[in-house]
Amino acid sequence: MERESYPPFNTGKSFDILSQFAERANKLKQSEIRNLFSVANRPDIISLAGGMPNLENLDFKKIDSLISEIILSEGNTALQYGGGQGLPLLREQITEIMALEGIKSHSEDIILTTGSQQALDLTARLFINPGDVILVESPSYVGALGTFMQYQPEIIHLPTDEDGIIPELLEESLIANIKAGKKTKFLYLVPNFQNPSSATLTLARRVAIIELAKKYSFFILEDNPYGLLYFETPPPPALRSLNEEHVIYLGTFSKTFAPGLRVGWALVPHSLREKFIIATENSNLSLSNLNQMVISAYLSETPYQEQIRKFAIKYAEKSALAISALKKYSPSEVKYTTPKGGFYLWLTLPPSIDANKLLPLAIINKVAYVPGTAFYANKNGNHNLRLSFCYPKPEQITRGVQILGELLSAEVALKNKN
Repeated sequence: MERESYPPFNTGKSFDILSQFAERANKLKQSEIRNLFSVANRPDIISLAGGMPNLENLDFKKIDSLISEIILSEGNTALQYGGGQGLPLLREQITEIMALEGIKSHSEDIILTTGSQQALDLTARLFINPGDVILVESPSYVGALGTFMQYQPEIIHLPTDEDGIIPELLEESLIANIKAGKKTKFLYLVPNFQNPSSATLTLARRVAIIELAKKYSFFILEDNPYGLLYFETPPPPALRSLNEEHVIYLGTFSKTFAPGLRVGWALVPHSLREKFIIATENSNLSLSNLNQMVISAYLSETPYQEQIRKFAIKYAEKSALAISALKKYSPSEVKYTTPKGGFYLWLTLPPSIDANKLLPLAIINKVAYVPGTAFYANKNGNHNLRLSFCYPKPEQITRGVQILGELLSAEVALKNKN
């Protein structure tokens, strides 16, 4: 039997697909870091852009044996749907990890997520109404800014120095928001070896910020991917260790184990637990059981703290290489931070040099970085850039920084001549 054919339905009007988007969809923009990846991942480019951990020191044979054993002995569970909150054993193990930074917690208040990025999205979804105020550091993590912006808040950057957020200026902003009739929902912080500035919030400031959270009734969203990756001295205790009611703590295995497994977590005040679990289940139904079981087995059967220290020592060596090359090759007008942990260096260029305009020239010369504007919702940061020393090989770091330093020196000389 032949299929009956129908003439195409035509109203004479073209379908405006873009008009169907929700307002928040029209505000979605590709991050500057993602824009870079298509170029920075070329084998001929020295990428000082992406914050990817260096996994060379992982015991891949051990991980392979863990996965094989899990599949053979518990495959029916590993490959099945899981619960929305995550595996109980892994949540118990996470309480032990957080205890390393002074946090006393209960596994029932931990929700496992697809990396801490999903936890950022869940927090934003649960708390942000259009027009609400979100306070962030200046500069702030690009992935958080992109997540928050889709929910249409007003994002206010707070001034920082080498010791992080300045509590007195935070309070000034809170008071100004109250006078303007604006509701501050939360303060987002990366308190340890911050991305991108590498700053670490001092203990005194942590205590002061907690007191402000209690006084002005807002949450602190403490994002801590790098806290265990200190070079010599551990950072101060986590803000969550100082207060349970006002702090939502985010952690991840992406920087201390393997980002490809995509497992992070949120430790939430007990009053928020049910809402977070429901939001997680609505978002992804359940996290991969297999990935959770691999991490749990890894934590149980390997000296994982020793592995983290190996990572940190390697990053310390790479950071020292980058700083040595900056001292040797960059002009004195360029200022840079000295990391005490984590992945990043933050450069401040002379006012005459725009990091965005310099980037194409850097790419032509086979080196990539992230312009500072990526880390501001208000597009500040033209005269800043972030360098990541975590992933490149040592010789690439030295050569990449040399190329960049020579380009900056040439730009400074040109501007001075003119």
